Amino acid sequence: MNWGLIGASTIAAEHMIGAIRACGGNPVWVVSGSPAHAQRFAAEHGIARASDDLAAMLADPGVEAVYISSTNEKHRSQALAAIAAGKHVICEKPLAMTVAEAAGMVRASRDAGVVFATNHHLRNAGSHQAIRAVIAQGRIGKVLSLRVHHAVHLPPHLQGWRINDAGAGGGVIPDITVHDADTVRFLTGEDPEKVVAQAGVSGMGRGVEDSVMSVWSLPSGAMVMAHESFTHRFAGSGVEVHGTDGSIFARGVMTQRPVGEVELVTAEGREIVPYSAHDLYAHGVAAFLGAARGEGQPAADGVDGVKSLAVAMAVREAAGTGRRVTVAYGGV
Repeated sequence: MNWGLIGASTIAAEHMIGAIRACGGNPVWVVSGSPAHAQRFAAEHGIARASDDLAAMLADPGVEAVYISSTNEKHRSQALAAIAAGKHVICEKPLAMTVAEAAGMVRASRDAGVVFATNHHLRNAGSHQAIRAVIAQGRIGKVLSLRVHHAVHLPPHLQGWRINDAGAGGGVIPDITVHDADTVRFLTGEDPEKVVAQAGVSGMGRGVEDSVMSVWSLPSGAMVMAHESFTHRFAGSGVEVHGTDGSIFARGVMTQRPVGEVELVTAEGREIVPYSAHDLYAHGVAAFLGAARGEGQPAADGVDGVKSLAVAMAVREAAGTGRRVTVAYGGV
């Protein structure tokens, strides 16, 4: 499959180009708002064509799929253009600036008959899949609560618009809270119902929040405590899932690499849970390609992207108003 890249981004360079090639794909176009940047990026990564003309790329019948990793405010228009051109689409999170816009993207992809996926990489991690399996096997009993700790230090080369441009979709909530929402949904199979939250600036954000803590309720009665930040250099990351018969402690697993430790604790003692160390992004691309062939579904489809955004937007509203907010999923 030939691919077009929309956005000459760090994530494309560090993860997605390699994942596409590992799955037999061929990135043949890159489009960026800066023609010079597009040319440099293409030369560095062996991509034949580079341009700032999205329409030209989408008019190329040889391009079958696109990967979108531009700034957040551009996702919707670029995805809709690609869908209208009949391309299969993997879009970075968040899908759009509002839940309604994201839901419209899902409807457009259904009408066009193309595969539309959200690049939620964490659910592709062997560690997260192992946690989900332990829960599904009933080894911790009824799930009572989860703690998601995703407070990290955003490196300088990723800062830019993420810490200072609300118009581009900056802030830790659209950047990281969406991942934690997808993680909770993936592990539990539940959609959060209500949230309370507090956000602030703790040393990096300029015009957007760089830290947030929130509590979510799930339909089963389980509760989620989530913490996301751009400013914590040494905190580490992890997921804890606590049930009536045991607890899971997953340390260092909220990452783009197949690392970290998963431990199960029950009355019988402590047990390290093994997991596959496969590449997260290649795993997601492989599922996407299967869906394009009519074999299964993407690892995270458009609905998953809408729902993770809905939780994040509820967290932002709760933090801004000081009220408990009901998550609105946009009718998907």
